[in-house]
Amino acid sequence: MDLLNTLVDKGLRRELPTREEALAVLATSDDDVLDVVAAAGKVRRHWFGRRVKLNYLVNLKSGLCPEDCSYCSQRLGSKADILKYTWLKPGDASKAAAAGLAGGAKRVCLVASGRGPTDRDVDRVSETIRTIKEQNEEVEVCACLGLLSDGQAERLREAGADAYNHNLNTSEGTYADITTTHTYADRVDTVQKAHAAGLSACSGLIAGMGESDEDLVDVVFSLRELDPDSVPVNFLIPMEGTPLATEWHLTPQRCLRILAMVRFVCPDVEVRIAGGREVHLRTMQPLALNLANSIFLGDYLTSEGQAGKADLEMIADAGFEVEGAGEVTLPEHRATAGGGCGSHAEAGCGSHAEAGCGSHADAGCGSHEGGGVCGTAASATVTGEARTDLVAVRRRGAGTDLAPNA
Repeated sequence: MDLLNTLVDKGLRRELPTREEALAVLATSDDDVLDVVAAAGKVRRHWFGRRVKLNYLVNLKSGLCPEDCSYCSQRLGSKADILKYTWLKPGDASKAAAAGLAGGAKRVCLVASGRGPTDRDVDRVSETIRTIKEQNEEVEVCACLGLLSDGQAERLREAGADAYNHNLNTSEGTYADITTTHTYADRVDTVQKAHAAGLSACSGLIAGMGESDEDLVDVVFSLRELDPDSVPVNFLIPMEGTPLATEWHLTPQRCLRILAMVRFVCPDVEVRIAGGREVHLRTMQPLALNLANSIFLGDYLTSEGQAGKADLEMIADAGFEVEGAGEVTLPEHRATAGGGCGSHAEAGCGSHAEAGCGSHADAGCGSHEGGGVCGTAASATVTGEARTDLVAVRRRGAGTDLAPNA
């Protein structure tokens, strides 16, 4: 297929595809999905080999968020029967993080529901970061606390944070359809604050709520311009008790096409499969490792993920290897130069040695991994099988007396 050959050549040169080429990837048929995966896999292996980075989520504060993101189980007015608790103590958070690190994770993502942190909250999280790093010298720590005020990103970096996550989630043109309590511009501002403070900026998207192909391409091209170091791709987890609980628009094949499109647009960035992979990719998860070089290990914030042991077995069986703590995630030209997902001729989709955090499938902190757009575009008519049996509320780990899944 001429399209795929062209995209592979561009990916190996870190050259931006055209919007038409990105849309064409999403428009390919299910019959061609293996060809699409094989082509994007060449780009992924060129820049990342067969390494898979493992990330682990710790939900520092769950539920009771004042924001109204339609996809989030922690949103204002949510009737989802999730765990609700206030801030974990630093020692408890560090204990939770240790479980993920023991399972092979090299990055811990500290997430808290809410519009954004107060200065006292930043103090709490800073103490937690220091506690985790004192006990685990090589660990990378990413914070995801919502919208940042001036000076807060700098304080988190001083405390030892390596990265900050805040997702764009969807295109600017449709953002108001999913959230009314903050704006797309607010999100952009927070990512820019993190980047300016020297934190590794992590920002991604959410797919699966009926958004059009154009919306998906819009947000990925916007992310490239925004220059994050990592781009998490989330697939909506339709949680009971949220406005989007009945929205099932994804098939495994469509998820693979979305991941391939992101890889072609951002060839040398850390592309992470975030929330919803178990629900929507299901038995085709191993194929997705040919597209993304990063996943979350174990459970998410308010929903259960695949067992950590099963994640490790999947990686090994698919012929990949877990990235070691001493390895730099991004290619050398990204780790040593300020490239990134920018629009510069030499830029790809990454920059600093520290990759980014995830996009937390059902998360709070304004990056809520399970959300999307209630669109009416043609792509919304492609409806996947409703697998409510695969959506389970987290009842273990942080905020409970039960051991975490890691």
